Amino acid sequence: MKQTSARKVYIVDGSRTPQLKSRGKVGPFSAGDLAVAAARPLLLRHTFPLEAIDEVILGCMMPGEREANVARVVALRLGIPQTVPAWTVQRNCASGMQSVDSAWHNIRNGYAELVLAGGTESMSHAPVLFNHTMVNWLGDFMRARTPMQKIKTLFQLRGRHFKPVIALLLGLTDDTVGLNMGETAEILANMFNISRKEMDAYAMASHHRLDAAMKAGYLDEIEVIYDNRGNYYDHDDGLRPDTTMESLAKLRPAFDRKYGKVTAGNSAQITDGAAWLLLASEEAVEKYDLPVLASIDDTQWAGLDPSVMGMGPVHAMTPIMQRHGLAIDDIDYWEINEAFATQVLACVRAWQDDDYCREQLGLESAMGEISHEKLNIDGGGVSLGHPVGASGARIILHLCRILQRTGATRGMASLCIGGGQGGAMLIRNESGTRGEEQ
Repeated sequence: MKQTSARKVYIVDGSRTPQLKSRGKVGPFSAGDLAVAAARPLLLRHTFPLEAIDEVILGCMMPGEREANVARVVALRLGIPQTVPAWTVQRNCASGMQSVDSAWHNIRNGYAELVLAGGTESMSHAPVLFNHTMVNWLGDFMRARTPMQKIKTLFQLRGRHFKPVIALLLGLTDDTVGLNMGETAEILANMFNISRKEMDAYAMASHHRLDAAMKAGYLDEIEVIYDNRGNYYDHDDGLRPDTTMESLAKLRPAFDRKYGKVTAGNSAQITDGAAWLLLASEEAVEKYDLPVLASIDDTQWAGLDPSVMGMGPVHAMTPIMQRHGLAIDDIDYWEINEAFATQVLACVRAWQDDDYCREQLGLESAMGEISHEKLNIDGGGVSLGHPVGASGARIILHLCRILQRTGATRGMASLCIGGGQGGAMLIRNESGTRGEEQ
């Protein structure tokens, strides 16, 4: 393929699984299972041959023990030819957005024409590991040659050998600053004086908005999936439509037991899910007569102090706004991933703060206020969950659907990223159809 510059890149179509809340047990689907279930109907509804796909890119933080390079595993399970390369990306909470960004760059620069990109995560399958003491003991036991040596090694077992290592807890903790993600959310609450009542009100609205979107049929990107026992899953099952301020107020702080305000009720749910997008060049759209949902105008990544990682969206969105000369009112809808209610509220508040905008973002004054009526209008991570590898792809896909159904022009998708980063993507509606106004 001939390399060109700045070609237009289209989002042709997309699909996702329901997001299934982890309930303390291993869920019915691995990360690979979820990705296959989401991609299969997406590919079946198009007529291009599978060999037309130039590459498969999949974001994932914790693939299963049998799913090393889960993108390749999934591609082969889908029947995509062996000659099509597939690779897995990992950028923590924005892994799914990173896959789309990578596809965008490759198509834009002429290295690909048609790419399947997305994200998957089965958080309920996060491993429980042996600690190093037990691993060393196992090594000694395996090296023991005689029955007497093995018995002697067995007598060395102690209770400390059986202390498990919970990979999910470690994965949600930043090793450089020694804080888990909830503790960083508490820092933001104090920085911007966000009250428990404000957090809970936001969380309640997230559930009510998701409930309304479900009833209105606005989540048609969801594909029904089936487990090996014949059970089916057709909706995001973390929704609590009866959520009230009173029920949320009963929950205890989850991270700072004595003084904290962040609870399980105003935080994203631990969830399993997958989402895909099909991206194409203009040539591929014409050649295979593909529909068009949207195009990608720009992307941006940013780094910041890991202890305030939740501010990542404003650090990533600001350069895009500056490059395109956009004001807040020029963006019709926003999808900012709801890692925590307080994290989204802090991002909104930061853009209204002159000091933060000048000192941290290099602006002359405050950017302004994002209207709550344009932000996460169908709910978000608090109500439908945050499978970390998949959320970046999910919010892009759903933002495309929002722009299409409302006839709006521009949308911004963004996430905070554990470890102190932010990612953002500017999306343009290309459907040319005006849906019913919300």
